[in-house]
Amino acid sequence: MWRTSSREVGALSSSTFSRTYIRPFTCASSNPARLVPHPPDLLKWVRKEGGFVHESIKIAQVPSYGLALVASHEIPKGSDLIALPPHLPLKFDDSIDGSASSPILTELARQIPEELWAMRLGLKLLQERAKTGSFWWPYISNLPETYSVPIFFNKEDIQNLEFVPLITQVNKRCRFLFDFGKQVKGAIANVKPGDHPFGGQDVDASALGWAMAAVSSRAFRLHGDKLSDGIHKSVPMMLPLIDMCNHSFSPNAKIIQDKGAENTKMLVVAEKHVQKDAPLELNYGCMNNDIFLLDYGFVIAANPYDSIELRYEPYLLEASSAAIGLYSPNFSSPASWQSEILSALELDDKMAPSKVTLGGPDLVDGRLLASLRVLHASDVEKVREHDLSTLQLLSAEAPLGIQNELAALRTIIGLCVLSLKNFPTQMAEDEALLKQGVSTFSELAIQFRLEKKSMIVNVMREMSKRVKLLLAKESTAAA
Repeated sequence: MWRTSSREVGALSSSTFSRTYIRPFTCASSNPARLVPHPPDLLKWVRKEGGFVHESIKIAQVPSYGLALVASHEIPKGSDLIALPPHLPLKFDDSIDGSASSPILTELARQIPEELWAMRLGLKLLQERAKTGSFWWPYISNLPETYSVPIFFNKEDIQNLEFVPLITQVNKRCRFLFDFGKQVKGAIANVKPGDHPFGGQDVDASALGWAMAAVSSRAFRLHGDKLSDGIHKSVPMMLPLIDMCNHSFSPNAKIIQDKGAENTKMLVVAEKHVQKDAPLELNYGCMNNDIFLLDYGFVIAANPYDSIELRYEPYLLEASSAAIGLYSPNFSSPASWQSEILSALELDDKMAPSKVTLGGPDLVDGRLLASLRVLHASDVEKVREHDLSTLQLLSAEAPLGIQNELAALRTIIGLCVLSLKNFPTQMAEDEALLKQGVSTFSELAIQFRLEKKSMIVNVMREMSKRVKLLLAKESTAAA
């Protein structure tokens, strides 16, 4: 389970960049949406540089989403929407000599952990933002001035998330940015003006945070050159214009890497008929709300992929069963045959604590369901009649009998009850706060925790429906 953390790291300010050069990291725009008041026309720039943009595509304000790509007229399915030549995507060159970017940036990039890959490309983005005459300035000047990812939340709004796994990740990123800011400062302290990767500007945690947020919320990880083993390397890249497409789990467009004889183009093709005034949509990925908020700065209502991750521990299962009036000694002291099956499921408590999930398309982690069916069972022979894959399926109708299934489902309901109790606020309180009106960051934090609770309640409802059906089935059989 999770507990509210008392240890916090101060959130980053999105407006504390230092001003020293022609294109400083400060944001003094009269248009709060973009970096500069009147940025170049991005559609014209892409076309001028050899790219293709469908004549019926425009940039327009979309309610709740900001500026996005919209169809000015209907566009037939299968139409090419956007095509970018290979020189337009912004990538970080991490070659050994670092000649394509900067040896200093290359060395700094090597110190960034893989999970924070966005910061590597963020270094290149900051370098180009600071550079007078940058080829990518027409694109960069159109980027948002601020982002709504949690690293920019204040301490109160971080705590308002009420979900320690995410709070931990936010604090971890903030700590990294403060520490990495010191590393960057040390690396460029005595650099000659001509070798300075940021045009002589100081780069602090806020500037790094802006760059990392820009990349994590807009970059795509696509196939690059083949490695020695023949596998294509995953390369993060920022795709001008394409990254203005909105997200949808049922998108009307998709990205295709068109590998021609000489080079690779990035294409966006209409996967469905696009209606007039409809925004262009891509599927960013089938992810939970933790990732959407942490990396993209938004929360998806009724996200079918949302879930919570829990440590698989005997005391938690005992507490979950007790919460709904069930008691079993097998959680803390399983029989040898039960321990054998738990080991096969990689849930043996002699190993490092494993993690299981509630929610998502399957509703219940298959390993968790199988373990509960096994731990509530007493007939070893009956259990061994079924393979592990069957025991992990929620769709398998009471493979070990109705009473066993009822006990397993009720334990899951108890686990949901305990999970809800970890939130200090109730759903009704969250809904009331949203109706009252709060700041943008507070609203995101409240929406996030409300969606988590809604997801848990949905799992409870689904398990309760199954319990009722089983009870009805049992009653019919008894009659």
